[in-house]
Amino acid sequence: MPLTDLSLAECLAYRPELPAPADLDAFWGRTLAAAEAAAAPTRFEPVDTGLTQIDSYDVTATGFDGQPVRGWLHLPAGATGPLGCVVEYLGYGRGRGLPHQSLFWSSAGYAHLIMDSRAQGWSTALGATPDPAEYRPGSVPGFLTRGIESPDTYYYRRIITDAVRFVAAARSHPAIDPARVVVTGISQGGGLSLAVAGLVPGLAGVMPDVPFLCDIRRGVETAALPPYTEVSEYLRLHRGSTEQVFRTLSYFDAALLATRATAPSLFSIALMDRICPPSTCFAAYHGYGGAKELRVYEFNDHEGGAEHQQLQQLAWLRTTIG
Repeated sequence: MPLTDLSLAECLAYRPELPAPADLDAFWGRTLAAAEAAAAPTRFEPVDTGLTQIDSYDVTATGFDGQPVRGWLHLPAGATGPLGCVVEYLGYGRGRGLPHQSLFWSSAGYAHLIMDSRAQGWSTALGATPDPAEYRPGSVPGFLTRGIESPDTYYYRRIITDAVRFVAAARSHPAIDPARVVVTGISQGGGLSLAVAGLVPGLAGVMPDVPFLCDIRRGVETAALPPYTEVSEYLRLHRGSTEQVFRTLSYFDAALLATRATAPSLFSIALMDRICPPSTCFAAYHGYGGAKELRVYEFNDHEGGAEHQQLQQLAWLRTTIG
């Protein structure tokens, strides 16, 4: 497979100036304050999975506008004392799935909170989180152009707020040490983890893999495969909307929000990624506001480091939160 974007040397030198809306901080301040005001206590209901070494809970937290957001919490069975916690956000189109599907972090001794992605999860209806906000006419199928006419109506305003509120949900559980919460995710989940890192103080760590939603305009102009192509398809149909579309997207660019982050981070980037062009991921890495480490997979597509990166993360996590 050939390189799909810049060479490694060019990516290491790529440091774009991302346009920041003048009211970016005010926008997120009022968005998150409204969500906090509407929040209710998170519900953790035990689930009998038949497994003996992991205790699982069906989670219902409140996200954007007080709307319910589902998830799973996994704890090592019989664990005592506050645990470090990994909060995981999922890739584009993925839902939380079944409770026994993702047990890596809890098997390693950590609490593991998985957030369902609103209106996503096409592979299973179990625990689906709806997106009751208006699906505006003219959107391209998918989520990247839903409500894109304004930052106030845009889909990612809702899901990023959900992701922020899931950190609060994790910190509210008595088995979790609120000072040892780490956020992570692959692709869309990586972009969400970077956005949360820029919006939530006091995180213990951030582990984004092949992150989506970074340097978004370059992603739209460069990516060979969806989801970024949803935006170019929308603009192909709405020829006069380019300026407004990219203005909206600038409020949700994870590379821009990550400049405000302070937690230590471990990035991974794949150099032959056709979905999240590596230069966009490097834009986030170079601009990240906290301490940072990087693993590069030079001959991988969007799968990135996969299980190899998990082992890198486990070793990093042990030195970061114990």
